Amino acid sequence: MPRAEADLDEIFLFIRATVSPPAERWFVGLLDAIASLDHHPQRHPVAHEDNALRHLLYGNKPHIYRVIFFIDEAGQRVEVLHVRHHARRAFQPEDLQ
Repeated sequence: MPRAEADLDEIFLFIRATVSPPAERWFVGLLDAIASLDHHPQRHPVAHEDNALRHLLYGNKPHIYRVIFFIDEAGQRVEVLHVRHHARRAFQPEDLQ
C-alpha cells in the first residue's frame, strides 16, 4: 500500500542504508521478512489495536519495527498497511493517511 511504501522509503533514508553496508543488510532483511508474508501470514499475531489486522515484528531491541498488515482472504493476498518503530505510540487508523 502507498503508506507502507512511504514508510519504507523513510526508514531507508533514516538508517542511511546507502552509505552503511550493515544498515543496507538490515533493510534487505526487513524487505525479505515482508515478502515472506506471502506464505502463512496467519502465523503472525493479531495487532492489539484492531482484530482485523496482524503484525510482524522485525529486528532486535532496540531496533524493532512493526509491519502492520491485513489478510485479504477473498483476494488471497496480504496488504501491508504501515511500517513503524515498535517504540512509537499505539497504531491508530488515521496513521494510514
